[in-house]
Amino acid sequence: MFDQTRVIRKALAIVVLLLMTVISQAEDHPNIIVIYADDLGFGDLSCYNSEAAYETPRLDQMAAEGIRFTDAHSPSTVCSPSRYGLFSGQQIFRSTGRGGGAFEGPGGPSYLKPGTRTVAQMLQQQGYRTGVFGKWHVGLSWFDKEGERLGGGFENSLLIDYEKSTPLMDGPNARGFDESFVTPNCPNTDPLYVYIENGKVAAPASERHDPKRLPNPGGKWRWDNDAGWMSPGYDFINADLLFFEKTKAFIKDHRQHTPDKPFFAVLSTQIAHAPVLPAEEFNGATEAGPRADFVWELDVLVGRVLDLVKELGIDDETLVLFNSDNGPETLHVNWMRHDHEHDPSGGWRGMKRDGWEGGHRVPFIARWPGHIPPHQVSAQMTNTTDIFATLASVVGVSLPDDAATDSFDMLPVMLGHQDESRSVRPHLLTQSFRGEFQIRQGPWKYLDHQGSGGNNYDVKNMQEWAIPEKSPDAPGQLYNLEVDPGETDNLYFTEEAKRIELQSLLAKLKSSGRSALKNRVPFRMASTQQPSAR
Repeated sequence: MFDQTRVIRKALAIVVLLLMTVISQAEDHPNIIVIYADDLGFGDLSCYNSEAAYETPRLDQMAAEGIRFTDAHSPSTVCSPSRYGLFSGQQIFRSTGRGGGAFEGPGGPSYLKPGTRTVAQMLQQQGYRTGVFGKWHVGLSWFDKEGERLGGGFENSLLIDYEKSTPLMDGPNARGFDESFVTPNCPNTDPLYVYIENGKVAAPASERHDPKRLPNPGGKWRWDNDAGWMSPGYDFINADLLFFEKTKAFIKDHRQHTPDKPFFAVLSTQIAHAPVLPAEEFNGATEAGPRADFVWELDVLVGRVLDLVKELGIDDETLVLFNSDNGPETLHVNWMRHDHEHDPSGGWRGMKRDGWEGGHRVPFIARWPGHIPPHQVSAQMTNTTDIFATLASVVGVSLPDDAATDSFDMLPVMLGHQDESRSVRPHLLTQSFRGEFQIRQGPWKYLDHQGSGGNNYDVKNMQEWAIPEKSPDAPGQLYNLEVDPGETDNLYFTEEAKRIELQSLLAKLKSSGRSALKNRVPFRMASTQQPSAR
């Protein structure tokens, strides 16, 4: 005879056991903080650029206390596709079929489609409380009063029906974040200018923004602050201070009310995106102009994050990652080179939007006292997409083959257990502004397009940075970065076998649905812990 009570009791016991297992695992997991910079180039930190026109002492300290990667790359050379890569562990063409632009106005829907597993969802399932604060910019769905989805465009901001649009169907809280305080696009560049807290907009965009109301440092650094619609009281100058305070409040509240659980926080800054508008307390902080002051502000905020976890007594229990979404903006490179003899690209060819190294080679630093040995500098090839698989390894999760399909586990490198002569990655994909592909294999790099893949070097402010093409008739580009780091000698025709090999590999990785290996197993951490530095 069917014993319903017995079955129910057995089911409840299983549920309780699973919950206890998750709680037990969560107690062993570190807190995780990702600080994500915006348009920060390889040469913008003094720990990467000994000739920088200013210093970044707190980021230099973070690098000295952990590991600094010198061959790290953003998934794309513009922000929205790279942010998709951070959250999904995938290249943007997995979502769109090719490339992906940066959203403006009420642009959407989200690149993070329903069913796309995010790093936040993965950590939630491991008992983490998750939060994101700052620039979101992976697309959002907004609707007018008729229930029709709105596209981008500044005037469409006035057509939003906030009751029909919120809580946002594809905002952070629908993609794995328990708490969120974000702007839909770049906070100071791309209208609409509103704050979104946990999927709701407290103050709709109802006022016209006039860029002339804002400071114009040096007479030019306000460039790219678009006129558009803003909510009353929207603060352009103190945006990143606000995002830090929201992050701080999330962490402190979490530690006060649920100290037995780990947290995952993303501080998504807008520095050093245009316009350059450092908060008042940072004006004149350096002798290298407003953009250097802006980067100084970022450095101070990173320091405040590190100080916060020490004050809370969780320094050794917290993994902090620092990364950037692409290379530096064109006019920023131009002005910093001319005015201050500072190269935001750090000597690499190209800048934001370009498929050359300067467009996607970026800083990447990791710090976890007692686990990541200090003073490490790694030349391992890595991508922002790797953060997903690395964090999965940190919490002991074996990723299914349909998740984070362009993500490789860099935890062994961070812990000092990977032979530097053995690359974790057999290859690496990046995409430029137009969605065109670049692929790396060891020192070899193939660009599946002519020219930069992004910027037009025939325009006046770019001409002086143009490098004559030695093979102008080649439909693509092939470089050996070991002997030609400046990407000046196109070997498309002279190294035909290697070019065909990389073209075939690129076609395979595009069609297979993944570039990451299958059957990924998390790196075992039990015997790898390092003595605490304290």
